[in-house]
Amino acid sequence: MIILPITLGVFLVWWSLSSLTDADMSEIKNAFAKVNYYWIFLSLFLGLLSHLSRAYRWKFFLEPLGYKPRFLNSVFTIFTAYLINLFLPRAGEVVRATGISKYEAIPFEKAFGTIVAERIVDVIMLLVIVLGAFFYQFDLLKGLIVDKIPKDPTSLFIIIFISILIFGLAYFLIRKSKNQFLQKVRNFVGGLLDGVKSILTMKKRGAFIMHTIFIWAMYLLMFYTVSFALPETANLSMGAVITGFVVGALSIAATNGGLGTYPLGVQQVLILYGIASNPALAFGWLMWTSQTFMVLLFGGISFIALPIYNRKFLKD
Repeated sequence: MIILPITLGVFLVWWSLSSLTDADMSEIKNAFAKVNYYWIFLSLFLGLLSHLSRAYRWKFFLEPLGYKPRFLNSVFTIFTAYLINLFLPRAGEVVRATGISKYEAIPFEKAFGTIVAERIVDVIMLLVIVLGAFFYQFDLLKGLIVDKIPKDPTSLFIIIFISILIFGLAYFLIRKSKNQFLQKVRNFVGGLLDGVKSILTMKKRGAFIMHTIFIWAMYLLMFYTVSFALPETANLSMGAVITGFVVGALSIAATNGGLGTYPLGVQQVLILYGIASNPALAFGWLMWTSQTFMVLLFGGISFIALPIYNRKFLKD
């Protein structure tokens, strides 16, 4: 499961580059040579604001559980998680919960539960944007999404039914069992649920909602501002921006940080909106590279700074 996404990403990078002619490569290089880096740095700044807002928003999950982590610890653990996710997908969340547990004395299962709750909120926000883009640009997205859905849903229903049955039996066994190991599992799951339920018990829901909207607005603006960096994409319609953002966001889940999938996904969207293939691919790579650079830079700094920052607190 770890090797497959990386392999897929590397293959897609090789496939997309190997299919280009010398003239295509020359056109893409010329596109990169014309980049206005003011817009790239502005995009990175907006991205940084979104991540700082996410770190601050985390306290709204933890406060109902009785914990008030230091802001910098939230920032450092979040960026470290992003860094780890580039190499080991989904492992970053475990590292994030482990880090905040170690340096803020928050039980791992409760910290991880709040991260799960955070992901649930993010999925809801992404679905809202996807649905908005889908209805706003139905004709274009129909070819990208609807036509890819299997026509026979029987197998999907069977999988869902079996999954519900298995989880139901597991829940019954864990809840009733007196086995020491299963009791530890029960306590762990209980901690996760406490973290998830913090959504319902938080006191400052208004501030939480505003931070959530701000985070996703910054994500969208990151994409929009980069469009001004290339002359060919400087006049993208808002429909193209939203659709490109949605497809790019969905493609990130397929490989490590969207390696290979993000540039190709964004390219296909921009082609639908009349952008030539090579500038569209250049934009996709520019967008992916700038985001990845930010994660590598701030993730690397956070990975080093986290234990140094907490050294004095551990001594106390």
